[in-house]
Amino acid sequence: MPAVVIVGAQWGDEGKGKIVDIFTERADMVVRYGGGPNAGHTLVVGDEKIVVRLVPSGVLRKDVTCVLGQGMVIDPKSLVSELDDLEARGVAAEGRLVVSDRAHAILPYHVTIDGLREQGKGAIGTTKRGVGPCYEDKVARRGVTLGAFRDAARLRELVGRALEGWAPMLAALGDRGPTVDEVLEAIEPTRARIVKMLAATQPLVERAIKDQKRVVLEGAQGTLLDVDHGTYPFVTSSTPTAGGACVGAGVGPSRIDEVIGLVKAYTTRVGGGPFPTELHDAVGDRIRKVGAEFGSVTGRPRRTGWLDLPALRYAVSVNGLDGLALTKLDVLTGLDEVKVCVAYDTPSGRTGDFPIDELDRATPVLESFRGWNEELGKARSMAELPAAARDYLRFIESEAGCPMVLASIGPRRDETIVLRDPFAG
Repeated sequence: MPAVVIVGAQWGDEGKGKIVDIFTERADMVVRYGGGPNAGHTLVVGDEKIVVRLVPSGVLRKDVTCVLGQGMVIDPKSLVSELDDLEARGVAAEGRLVVSDRAHAILPYHVTIDGLREQGKGAIGTTKRGVGPCYEDKVARRGVTLGAFRDAARLRELVGRALEGWAPMLAALGDRGPTVDEVLEAIEPTRARIVKMLAATQPLVERAIKDQKRVVLEGAQGTLLDVDHGTYPFVTSSTPTAGGACVGAGVGPSRIDEVIGLVKAYTTRVGGGPFPTELHDAVGDRIRKVGAEFGSVTGRPRRTGWLDLPALRYAVSVNGLDGLALTKLDVLTGLDEVKVCVAYDTPSGRTGDFPIDELDRATPVLESFRGWNEELGKARSMAELPAAARDYLRFIESEAGCPMVLASIGPRRDETIVLRDPFAG
């Protein structure tokens, strides 16, 4: 009974919500190991759409234990609001959600700083949720862990120290920032509720794996947004690659049995940064409209483009992917022609590798495939897909050097072709 890591293989927004939900049908535990409320995962059940930002996507499976690991940064107000929204929809999450007392708290001054920076010249297109500044505090060793919520005096001390550290930055940005009392006042309505969910999650996850429980480690964002391996500086502040699962959940690499990478049938990106296969035409607009490519957290329109195979091969390598789960194949239905980036022309010559530090000077080499007009939603096997769609999937699988384990052909649970389930035994 394996521990499976599920990661995004692009710039995020690959459809992790649906795929994690599907794979947790047989799981005992699902663990979010990084990121914060900047990661919106969309779940569609019947005619209802649910967006979770902090709570793991396996929350809809009522027998699954949900864990927020120590690698996360958590806005207390956002978490409580999300739990209330789930409760109103008939999903009782609070009784089976465990939150790491070592996860760091996103506090009002983090949100203020994030918003002020994004108004300036160096804006990179963050969600303005305070995620980056919170991770900065963590690395600067002045962060406030959720465990501090248990002790009001200790909490006051830590908030005061953090505000002292941020004072010069706030002044430079033209804002005085909140006072300690204002921060504590904002925290107080959520503090007692948060404390009830806190625990040391590392031994909890380790014990589950040792006891042969089926554990899903759920990533956020995507490989190309990784702070070490992404398109720096246009990246997130955490480690959304598979290696981040070990750090953020507190398990050793030897405990991981399989890593599955999620990839869209095309590519999207939010915010700034190079995007060589981006489409600035009617095809790009059509993909955005049909694929509902608008941020689940911010509502911002996503940039759209053709699938990038050198980038996918890079993700396979960086994450050690064992399988690919391809999503949104149905969005390409109706296009006469589908293109794929197979290589790049760079100042150094043509390459099949992903020229991550030369993307702004790289020109994609595109290969064309015939499109298809048949609706895909009712297909339940590869054989039931149109021949052109099958050819497209086979080419991706071959060029990526990684087997396909799933193809999503619509937003609903049943609009999925599962080729191999890691928990099926």
